[in-house]
Amino acid sequence: MTAYLNALGVICALGRGQADVSRSLFAGDCTGMRAESGWVPERVLPVAGVHGELARLPVELGRQSSRNNQLLLEAALQIEDDLRQAIQTYGAARVGIVLGTSTSGIDEASRGIAQYLRDQQFPDGYDYQQQELSAPANFLADWLQVSGPAYVISTACTSSARALMSAQRLLDLGVCDAVVCGGVDSLCKLTLNGFTSLEAVSSERCNPFSVNRDGINIGEAAVLFLMTNAPAPVALLGSGASCDAHHISAPEPTGKGALQAMRKALASAGLAPEQIGYLNLHGTATQHNDAMESLAVASLFPSGVACSSTKPMSGHTLGAAGALEAAFCWLSLAHDRVPPHVWDGHADPALPPLQWARTGDTLRKRYLMSNSFAFGGNNVSLILGEAP
Repeated sequence: MTAYLNALGVICALGRGQADVSRSLFAGDCTGMRAESGWVPERVLPVAGVHGELARLPVELGRQSSRNNQLLLEAALQIEDDLRQAIQTYGAARVGIVLGTSTSGIDEASRGIAQYLRDQQFPDGYDYQQQELSAPANFLADWLQVSGPAYVISTACTSSARALMSAQRLLDLGVCDAVVCGGVDSLCKLTLNGFTSLEAVSSERCNPFSVNRDGINIGEAAVLFLMTNAPAPVALLGSGASCDAHHISAPEPTGKGALQAMRKALASAGLAPEQIGYLNLHGTATQHNDAMESLAVASLFPSGVACSSTKPMSGHTLGAAGALEAAFCWLSLAHDRVPPHVWDGHADPALPPLQWARTGDTLRKRYLMSNSFAFGGNNVSLILGEAP
């Protein structure tokens, strides 16, 4: 059964809402990536944050206050009319919530624990529930007053891509008639210091697939889709997942796990590689990820496919990345344009050449693929396209 993506709410470094994000995305605008101090000791790092005030949670939900939930609320408010209409149509018990995250409220928890270690008491407003991985789904269920299945998937950087797969499964099984699905992750010191300790963070704007690439930039985002079986212009046509379990943090170097996920996505959509009009690459700008992804893509698309990594614009939004880049594909279908590949133009001669999308390129075929890869060899590929 086809799963339709009826509405999209999105907030990230590219802007707030479809209009802002589209304008920046298709222009290749990287101004949301800003060098900031204070995240990692003695380093200034580019981060893709959301600037300005965020929506405040209702007073009655104050104990669930976190930046993660504020970002999530911003995305939800953009499509609130669609969400409320779905609840009215199907009933609160038939509307589910499936989200992906990797941070949840860990930043508030880190600051709360730091104060406890210093003063032997937690700050006012601290609540352990803020940092639980289930917190975003619990908050959204409480805000919407729905009683269908509500849960969070946390598989590092494939989390929200898997959330979309899981949402479709709930529809297929008849458990839900509508599912609010997507992902959210917020900037926090724990994440930035963790990736820095892995020597994976670049001191410059990331440079995916370049011979000069030297690591990732971290970003934050919240993305929500309303998925139903009611026809809409954009559908989730296929998905594929694999887990090669090669290493706890390094990808399998030949790209076989990534290739398996992409092939499974094509098979589930009933499509051939040459029918894909655009591929949003995972493209983190780390040495090993870009090498293995290049091998996998060149193997699956020997004749080439327009592709780009959007992470120099949005940053790597970790648990939200899969949903955010699916949203970029959704916007490509809406505007008949593809996001450009932003880099220094110096190809790595050790990697097979790919067909880079450029600013102003139009979408020539109406099926798009988006890749997300994660620690532990966890791979997901999604295919979005015009509804059949």
